[in-house]
Amino acid sequence: MTQTYDALIIGGGHNGLVCAFYLAKAGLKVRVLERRNIVGGAAVTEEFHPGFRNSTASYTVSLLRPKVIRDMRLHERGWRIIERTISNFFPHEGGYLKLGGGTARTQAEFARFSPKDAETFPKYEEALERVAEVLRDLALKTPPNAGSGVRALLAAASQGRRLAGMDIEAQRDVMDLFVKSARDFLDSWYENEYVKAAFGFDAVVGNYASVDTPGSAYVLLHHVFGEINGKKGMWGHSVGGMGAITQYMAEACTDMGVEISLEAPVAKVLVDGGRVAGVKLESGEEIAAKIVASNAGPALLYRQLVDRSDMSPEFARRMDNFKAGSGTFRMNVALSELPDFTVLPGKEKAEHHTAGIIISPTLDYMDKAFTDAKAFGWSKEPIVEMKLPTSVDDTLAPPGQHIASLFCQQFAPVLPDGRSWDDEKDKAADLIIDTVTKHAPNFRKSILGVQIHSPLDLERKFGLIGGDIMHGHMSLDQLWAARPVLGHGDYRGPIKGLYMCGAGTHPGGGVTGAPGHNAAHEILRDRSVLGWLLG
Repeated sequence: MTQTYDALIIGGGHNGLVCAFYLAKAGLKVRVLERRNIVGGAAVTEEFHPGFRNSTASYTVSLLRPKVIRDMRLHERGWRIIERTISNFFPHEGGYLKLGGGTARTQAEFARFSPKDAETFPKYEEALERVAEVLRDLALKTPPNAGSGVRALLAAASQGRRLAGMDIEAQRDVMDLFVKSARDFLDSWYENEYVKAAFGFDAVVGNYASVDTPGSAYVLLHHVFGEINGKKGMWGHSVGGMGAITQYMAEACTDMGVEISLEAPVAKVLVDGGRVAGVKLESGEEIAAKIVASNAGPALLYRQLVDRSDMSPEFARRMDNFKAGSGTFRMNVALSELPDFTVLPGKEKAEHHTAGIIISPTLDYMDKAFTDAKAFGWSKEPIVEMKLPTSVDDTLAPPGQHIASLFCQQFAPVLPDGRSWDDEKDKAADLIIDTVTKHAPNFRKSILGVQIHSPLDLERKFGLIGGDIMHGHMSLDQLWAARPVLGHGDYRGPIKGLYMCGAGTHPGGGVTGAPGHNAAHEILRDRSVLGWLLG
């Protein structure tokens, strides 16, 4: 081994950078090993067509924890967020629904469909916010680890105190959100199908499951615990794309002395005498370290980078059965003009162009998309969310032209009947374009270039097994202390010195920075009592 470090980070995604930052801040010699030629993992900004740049995978921000933003001084480094005026725009056959812009405005919008739902909305908003506040509180805390004795009991008691202090109605809301399907949960609040769909969409984002699947209500909640510029529950656009976030994070790491290596794919985690000894790169180079933290998801880490002989048979079996695969199909499109929607005509920038434009009108539509995907690979009526970043950030395309991010759900991670996404992705992309064009007739003819990421492309390019943007299903059996598996929910792997710092750990997917922050805290805690005081 030619070089020695205190800690190595596998993968330069945002969580890996956050973990590296805190470790280096505490005085450790840290090196980040990134397989691609750009740092940032799935949160990157790249040119996908001449003159057109976009956030090629992750594309919108809300969940990044304020503490991480402050500690890495991201705003001081130049990072800027543009808030959405309204959250989402749902075009329907002959009509539309707008969500967001404040409670009163949303109530007025709902009243067009159901006065009862308009009256219910503030109560729903309050109930969701009470539970979201608990998630915010838990996001930067290490879950109690099963089998850790008194320490685990104390952690469980501490983290359960907030929940125990809630009134009984709030506790019932928590129970509903963790165990009910999204449909059952929303049916208990609303009567109108369009209104239900406006909230139900969040339950299928990155979640290869039906809105009727028990536990899908939690995924809905997971997408609302964020905040932008101190405003809770809001989503926004990172000026310069998502890559601006990770570039500023990389700058913060470099300032702390972190060494970031690009085009340095890890082939194997090295183990000696039951503890981590370092890693071996695909080039054959071996690098020594007593600490290795993986930003790669559990499925990739334990199925490809760690020898089965270095894990217990039971742990290896658990990881073989770890559920990963989110059914996400991602496209970036260069446009000559903005979409002209039949229900809201006009090519000049308007409020709805700046929102998340979601083609998914009812819960039945969402359920059919999933059942069709299981049977055929994808639905003839796919779930599509479109964002038009150039409606708020004109730095990403030539003057007068635009880009569209198409984030599509319920495309089978593995196609049935032995078919390959390499052969089928163009057909799926055409269907997605047709789906948007039904609502905006000028869309197809305005296309100048397209970048397609099938689930298989997402796996190859970003290391997301099954195209899973969450690094693993966000189901009840893979959450909190059981993420990725009970007994290793505290960011520690089954080998001494091996840690996990990616979205396959608590609190899960999204650009949060929380797994990286929390893993660093536990690494420092293992090294020294002083680690308690850091992070």
